[in-house]
This record gives sequence, C-alpha cells and structure tokens, in this order.
Amino acid sequence: MNDGRTPEPRESQETPGLPQLIGDCVHCGFCLPTCPTYVLWGEEMDSPRGRINLMDQHVQGEPMSPPMVEHFDRCLGCMACVTACPSGVQYDRMIEMTRAEVEREHPRSLPERALRETIFRLFPYPNRLRVLRGPLRAYQATGLDRLVRRTGLLERLSPSLAAMERLAPPLSRAPRLPERVAARGGRRATVGMLTGCVQREFFPGVNAATARVLALEGCDVVIPAGQGCCGALSLHAGREEEARAFARRTVVAFEAVDVIVVNAAGCGSAMKEYRALLADDPEWAGRAEALSAKTRDLAEFLVELGPRAERHPLPVTVAYHDACHLSHAQGIRSQPRALLAGIPELAVREIADPEICCGSAGIYNLLQPEAAAELGDRKAASVRATDAELLVAANPGCSMQIATALERQGVRLPVAHTAEILDASLRGCVPFNPGPGRA
Repeated sequence: MNDGRTPEPRESQETPGLPQLIGDCVHCGFCLPTCPTYVLWGEEMDSPRGRINLMDQHVQGEPMSPPMVEHFDRCLGCMACVTACPSGVQYDRMIEMTRAEVEREHPRSLPERALRETIFRLFPYPNRLRVLRGPLRAYQATGLDRLVRRTGLLERLSPSLAAMERLAPPLSRAPRLPERVAARGGRRATVGMLTGCVQREFFPGVNAATARVLALEGCDVVIPAGQGCCGALSLHAGREEEARAFARRTVVAFEAVDVIVVNAAGCGSAMKEYRALLADDPEWAGRAEALSAKTRDLAEFLVELGPRAERHPLPVTVAYHDACHLSHAQGIRSQPRALLAGIPELAVREIADPEICCGSAGIYNLLQPEAAAELGDRKAASVRATDAELLVAANPGCSMQIATALERQGVRLPVAHTAEILDASLRGCVPFNPGPGRA
C-alpha cells in the first residue's frame, strides 16, 4: 500500500533487475577517485555513487527530469568504478539500463535529437563513412581544415561539430583486405576478424597490420564480407533495439568461425556483452552466448596462442595507454604489455593515472565536448610526462582523442596500435617516425 507520500517502487518491465542492482551499492566511496567526472568537478551527483542514488530515486517513482538526465549523460561509461568497487556493483549494467530508459522516457531537444541522429546514421555504417572519406581527404589536403580551425567558426556554430572535425585523423588511401589471408608457415588456428566501422575507414592500416600479424603467427584469417557494425555505440548509448539488430547481424556473419579476433576495445567489449543483450530472445540467446564466448581481443588471443614468429628489435620508447573498454570492461591489462615486452630493445613507460578515461568514451567526446576536452588535456599531459617517443593505444577513439589533445598542447607525437608495433617488429621495419615534435 502507498500512503500517498512515498511513491511505489517501479518494478516495471522497463527496468528489469535494476532495483536489485541498486541495492548492491553500499555507498563506500571507493569509486570516487577513479570517476573522471567526479575528478573534474567534485560533484556527488556526477559520481557513480551519486548516479546510483538518482537511479534509485527514479525507480521509486521520481520522473526522469532534465537535471537527472544531465547527470546520466555526463557519465562516460568508462567502468573504472567497476574495477575499483570492492562490492562487485554492476554499475556498467546499471548505466546501460538507465540510458535505455532515458531514451524511452526523456524528450530531448531538437538540436540534441538532430546531433544524435546524425551520429547514429553515420558512424555505425562503414559504407557511409567510406563515402565521407573523399571529401574529408580533399578538405585536409587543401588546408581548409586549418583555416576553419583558425576562424573558430565551427566552435561558435556547434562545439560538437567542431569536436567531430578536430578528431578526424589525417586520411590516406585505404587498403582493402581480402576475405581470407593465409597463414604463413604451418597453420596453427583459423580466426575470424572484425574490421569495425571507424577502424575500417579511418584506421585501415591497423586492420592490415592485424591481419599480417595473425598470418605471421600461423593463423588463417577469415574476414567475412557480410559483417557490419557490432552495435557498440548503440549499446553504450541506450539504443537497445538498434544494438540488438547489429548484434544479430554480427552473430550471423561470424557463426562459422571458432574464434573472433577484435582489435578495437569498445567493439570487443560489446561483443562479449551479447550474451546479456540477447538473453531474453529465445531464438538468439544461445547463438549470442556462443559468439561472446569465442570473442577475443587481439592481445588476449596472441598471448593465449603464444609467439612463434621472430621479433626483430625496435629501439623505441613507448607509452602504453589503457583503453577503458579493454582494461575495465574486459580486464585486459597485462597481455598488451606482455606483447610489447617481447619486442627486443622496445621500452614501455607507464602513464600516470591509467584508470582515468581520456575522454573519448565512444561518442562522449561528440556529445560532451567540453568535459571530453578537459579529460583529453589531462591525459595528454600525462603522456608527455613519460617522455616517450610513441604512444600505443588499442582503440581508435582513444587514438583520435589523445592525438587531438596533444596537438592542442603543441605536440605531435606518433600514435600506433599494438598491432602496428607487433607488425613492425615481425617484419623488421619501422613504419613511423619516433620522436615528439612541435606542431
């Protein structure tokens, strides 16, 4: 019974299990120093503990007000709090469920809706990104990008559009991979490879390096032509039905392979979540469970496989960046470091406060550009403090975010994926120019 003063808890179909998950939090505060937004602003409602309190208020009947939504929107979903929590609170699951409810209940403004629709009609579709490559290459080649930035016009029109323009990496010709790359030497395994969306079109060299490394380590690499977006951006933004549709397509594309290797941290994290995303779908639950079980990050798989190909020396000092969806979501920290440590003459330097997100967080740097820029500047300063000649990261969003922040600070530091460093060592070449310089 309700006495008219306290709202009844909302055990609705919209938030299955959320009240139970909320109850796991004992409000100890161990999450606070690892939360990027709490570190920036020191506001309780912009911490995991504060957001869980807001979730509880909503479950108890409080409407989804604009200030409440703003605190949820400010969360990066980096999951550093999940790593720090001694009680095993599933904040990652809670924020995804809450964001799905925000998308169902909260009427966003027209500019917000327009921005989000632009993002979600473009980034999860590699073919659309490919069409964008030509005009973007011309824009960069003519120097128009530098002119636009000097005028500050985009910043005045839309900070989100300005962030999107700044984050675009320099583009060159994009090599296209065949559907199968044969193992070199005796075949040790057959693997499927996810090529991704942004990775495929903006960082095609990472995919080419990944395929070469796998082949040199004795793997037949299958690259299904029918693959598309894995649904990571949609899943982490609360667009559940859209994420499920992408997940089903990915399951079909990779069902015939025994292992799936992923070289983008956010994608690997999402694919390992398919078991939860499609758990309530009788037709797909088992198939999603099977796909999640056979998904491996590139570093994770190579360490499991063990090295065979000869590593040639790379006399360079690198700073390794822990992508949140690799370290916190997948618990993969030692494997990339082990791979780098196996390269002769390569020295790895640690970045201070590795648990604090760089501000990329999927599309966070487009939706919350000011906060993302602050976090990017903090991370860039920590990278510079290592005096490394090269930054290594395992996620395209992180690479773009940190490179942009370094440029803001007047530094051009080469950024490479773990796959590219391994590829250079296995082939005995240095495809980058180490050594930081002024922009």
